[in-house]
Amino acid sequence: MPTRYLTADEVRDAERASGDLLANGTLMRRAAHGVAQAVVGELNRTGGCYGRSVGVVVGAGDNGGDALFAAAELARRGVAAHAVLLAADKAHPAGLRAFRAAGGRVDDALPAGLDAVIDGVVGIGGRGPLRPAAAAVFAGLDPETIVVAVDLPSGVDADTGEVHTPSVRADVTVTFGFPRRAHLLAAPRCGRVVVIDIGIGDPVEPAVRQLISYSDAEIDWPVPGPADDKYTQGVVGVIAGSHRYPGAAILASGAAVTATSGMTRYVGSAHAEVVSHFPEVVAAPDLADAGRVQAWVVGPGMGTDAAATALLRTVLDSDLPVLVDADALTIVSNEPGLVAGRAAPTLLTPHAGEFARLTGSEVGADRVSAVADLAARWGVTVLLKGRITLVADPSGRV
Repeated sequence: MPTRYLTADEVRDAERASGDLLANGTLMRRAAHGVAQAVVGELNRTGGCYGRSVGVVVGAGDNGGDALFAAAELARRGVAAHAVLLAADKAHPAGLRAFRAAGGRVDDALPAGLDAVIDGVVGIGGRGPLRPAAAAVFAGLDPETIVVAVDLPSGVDADTGEVHTPSVRADVTVTFGFPRRAHLLAAPRCGRVVVIDIGIGDPVEPAVRQLISYSDAEIDWPVPGPADDKYTQGVVGVIAGSHRYPGAAILASGAAVTATSGMTRYVGSAHAEVVSHFPEVVAAPDLADAGRVQAWVVGPGMGTDAAATALLRTVLDSDLPVLVDADALTIVSNEPGLVAGRAAPTLLTPHAGEFARLTGSEVGADRVSAVADLAARWGVTVLLKGRITLVADPSGRV
């Protein structure tokens, strides 16, 4: 099932909609219990809880409150709990009282040899890198100390996933209700993400709606029926490769075959090489001889000269869906009018460098906004490649 990822504002809206659960502290107590249980789980992997030692780095506000209540619960289970208050006058009052009442100690610095540390510096509202005092605490941790972040590793932007320097690298991140965008976009920094149900209601439909896994895509993948033929299953035309790059033609045609289109046609100079690798492909050297095509893939290895530009223009002048990749993207970057506002479905598939050529600027830290903006401005679908691939439709929805 697709997983939804929320922005910081969407999380706040969902929390506010929880009403009394937020006002009376129920959400915080449930969140703190979830954090404590995550720490217990980590300690149990290496010998149990009793007699172990845990530190908590406490910032101002509710994130620090979650951490203090969690540390208080751990202290009641026989864990030696130590806290560093980064802003003592702004520490969560009830959380600090509970921590001290459970036997927790407030120190100027965390002792060496801690088994785990809870990052309660900032949550989804944090912006920018760790401040020097917090950075010094985390820099002084033993390498083997387990770091458990509350909601989000401090120093990581909740919405863009930008990892500032310095920032916390968590082994486990405990979050509440729904995962945040940064848990996907900055996954290596978050470690294992644990989502705790604390009673937050469903949010409004978020802009970045869901993570699609291979199994999710498989559910909607078209399966040929008993009455289908090659035309009802779709005929894909591929324009790719050149005398210099015949391999691009082979790879692109092979991808179309593997994607189970009903029929694959190839147009280009590498027609002999394509057929030698995929004899089921119907190949021709010229577009005029292509035959019936229902959607086009254009660009890989085709070159960017006048002939390639003319070929791309002819395909884009049709009323067929077109996937524009590689060299075709370079051509489009010089002539955006080829695709902008095109009536038929158009998919651009740039990597970061190609995206920069298309837009005239680097993708930047906020990849989600960047891809949404280009898709909406040009009225096309944009698939931005990367460790996390983002897809924005012509409305700008990602």
